Amino acid sequence: MLPDLIETGIDAINPVQLRAAKMDPIKLKREFGNDITFWGGGCDTQEILPRGTPEQVKNEVRKRIDQFAPGGGFVFCPIHNVQPDVPMENLDALFEAYSEWS
Repeated sequence: MLPDLIETGIDAINPVQLRAAKMDPIKLKREFGNDITFWGGGCDTQEILPRGTPEQVKNEVRKRIDQFAPGGGFVFCPIHNVQPDVPMENLDALFEAYSEWS
């Protein structure tokens, strides 16, 4: 589906829902990174952000930046909306990791 969207002139995709089928970040960047900007995908909001430890959040952020940022075409933000049950220390960890790693 992404090739068809790119062909129509779409130049960004949001969200980058990495838990969805066929949404492998390395494959996405390799195959489409020259043609489309990935807006999101910076941290899993279904499991890691609400239920992980601050260190797990930081590791997730670093991993996603390493996967999506090289060569440009990446707007860092969580995969989807941040829900109200996310612990504040995990949000702090997300922003700290982004500031340190980007």
